[in-house]
Amino acid sequence: MSAVLISAVASPPRALPRYRRAGRPPVGLLADGTPFYAPIGEVVVDGPLVTCHLCGRALRSVTAHLRVHGWTKQAYCEAFGLERGQTLEGQETRKLRAAAFTSRLVFDPAVRAGSAAGRERARTGELTRDAAAAARGRRHPEQRRRKARQAMAAAQVAAIGRANTERARARLARVAADAARRHGYPDIGAFVLARAASGASLAAISREAGLHKDWLSRHLGDIDPGAAAVLRGRSARHDARWLPALNRLGYADVPSYLTERHLVQYRTVNAIAAEVGMSHHAVDLALRRHGLAPTAHAAKRHAASERAAQVAADLGFASVAGYVNDRRAAGWTWRAISAESGQPQSWLRRHQSDPAQADSAARPGDGAGCHSS
Repeated sequence: MSAVLISAVASPPRALPRYRRAGRPPVGLLADGTPFYAPIGEVVVDGPLVTCHLCGRALRSVTAHLRVHGWTKQAYCEAFGLERGQTLEGQETRKLRAAAFTSRLVFDPAVRAGSAAGRERARTGELTRDAAAAARGRRHPEQRRRKARQAMAAAQVAAIGRANTERARARLARVAADAARRHGYPDIGAFVLARAASGASLAAISREAGLHKDWLSRHLGDIDPGAAAVLRGRSARHDARWLPALNRLGYADVPSYLTERHLVQYRTVNAIAAEVGMSHHAVDLALRRHGLAPTAHAAKRHAASERAAQVAADLGFASVAGYVNDRRAAGWTWRAISAESGQPQSWLRRHQSDPAQADSAARPGDGAGCHSS
């Protein structure tokens, strides 16, 4: 078996080219004026050949070729944004080197000893620690950053959302556990129920725990659903004074009424308070008590979103941001965009967003011309 491997190294396939002369112009210049012939942070591979950044020749091994330019591999990788472990050889050349190393590993005691020492360092973690120490404080090369961007682009949005949600929940659980521990309770549920039994509100308990006054109202249901359910049962007495007004309006309970009025019909807290004959503070507390987030100026915000949706639909776009960015990318002035849409320039500017975010909102195949400035 070893003889076969050795003969394979000694007699490479004749069809395998050694190099291909450069026939391309440089793609850029380094800071010192050195031209380069391949993109920064990228290794150009063409079959068994790899392109040299310094001269543009396609070779079987750029690593062996670097001595012609008087460069080391480390300097080459740093100059062209490549990772230090990046191979600069074609696939066939790497296979031949691997075969040669396998035969040396069998017959050369020094190679075997070095390989054993390396495996031991890897097993104990010493190799990883040394690599981390060497990389500390060093800027990531462009190749590494490009790989990270590609990995993030390929990741599913739903998976990223789930991971973010799990991290947020874990952080909330840590904050709640720390607050309960500081007050001598095993968990946040026991702390909240003990303080609620003495008449304290959730806002008062949140402040006592060193948190925002609305923290427990927002997060207790996720952290300790059992304690939240107990408190909801106790909150029935707070809803009792709502029942006469709700029965007159045709609603059976407070949550359904508040959901309909505030989240569906977009009525403001003050409008709801006027309808049921209570203060806006009572309505705000009821919303938070039933896990509904109060929205300031709900009616105006809904009307504004409806207006934006109608304008975008009339113009043939999914959003105003998509329309504005499409026209700006085509070279239109703000005055021309305002004239076409019939909307004020200040209103259009508020809806402008990053072009990358508006690509999906732009009308497919839109080929509108542009106005002269």
